[in-house]
Amino acid sequence: MPQPPIRREAVSDQVYARLRDRIVGGELPPGSALTAERDLAAEFQVNRHAVREAVKRLQQARLVEVSQGGRTLVLDWRRTAGLDLAVGIAAIGAGPTPAELVRDAMEMRACIGADAARLCATRCPEPVAAAIVETAGRYANAGPDLPELDTADVAWWRLIVEGSGNLAYLLAFNSLVGGAIPAADVPEDLRTAELLDVDAHVRLAGHIAAREAAAAERLARELLTRSVPAATAKEVR
Repeated sequence: MPQPPIRREAVSDQVYARLRDRIVGGELPPGSALTAERDLAAEFQVNRHAVREAVKRLQQARLVEVSQGGRTLVLDWRRTAGLDLAVGIAAIGAGPTPAELVRDAMEMRACIGADAARLCATRCPEPVAAAIVETAGRYANAGPDLPELDTADVAWWRLIVEGSGNLAYLLAFNSLVGGAIPAADVPEDLRTAELLDVDAHVRLAGHIAAREAAAAERLARELLTRSVPAATAKEVR
């Protein structure tokens, strides 16, 4: 099949993206051998160094591995890849659609946020708990402008996630906030319902300060689940 020409900027990134899409989309199934470096260079009309860099990135993303015989084999990305695969992933073939990625990201956000609230209520020092309560008290004054509320909400949740003492949760939070994991295209009505519930923010802060871990977890999950798009019948089949 004829290939569109490779743009001359960030050539290795473009080669990586195309090979990643083939793997995620199923065109290169698990266990198959990746096309030889020289053949890929000829196919994409780029130098072998660019292909070598792209394959190195595939290895780092755990999409391929070099076998004992020296061949580069495709891995089952659903079993080996990490969250970094969500960065720029293409919605092709058997791969997830943008809507599915957003839904999945928001489901993860709800799970992590709920447990972070529980851990924060258990672990965070008193000054952190006091800061969470104070910030929630100021939250109402940040509205009703939604972008301003969103900024205030992210800053408040950062206090909670940092207070949980869980580094993995904090790194996942950074990925969500920074856009590495797609979570920006949540339906506006869902995100608005979460942001405008000032009372829930204040009560959650109170549960954390009172060291009511179970109540904090329940309320955090209820609050964050509001921004999770509903799955369609097509998505759950």
